[in-house]
Amino acid sequence: MSTVVVGYVPKPEGDAALDKAIEEARLRGSELVVVHSHRARGDEPEPDLAAVRAKLDASGVTYEVRQLVRGFEAAEDLVSVAEAQDAELIVIGLRRRTPVGKLILGSNAQRVLLDAHCPVLAVKA
Repeated sequence: MSTVVVGYVPKPEGDAALDKAIEEARLRGSELVVVHSHRARGDEPEPDLAAVRAKLDASGVTYEVRQLVRGFEAAEDLVSVAEAQDAELIVIGLRRRTPVGKLILGSNAQRVLLDAHCPVLAVKA
């Protein structure tokens, strides 16, 4: 079975990416792998992804949710999971940023686009 991988963050761009990834997985008859990657910071709790799982359950697609808590950048985690799954598509969400914001903070989306081994679908929030 083919696989669609989506990067999820609990923000509007993450919700937009998840919705599009569910749609793509349905169209392709693919399994969906949801990757939520974040760095552990002190006593910060892991986000509750119960609403994400409920949406996935209701969608009818076969899925897996992976919460990765480690020192890598989200882009590295997403590309790594996609490669390991031999994904046919990666879906990411985008948000509007100022040119200065892009310069200072860098762009995970750009890293995914440049490093991915498969097509990347970028969805605006």
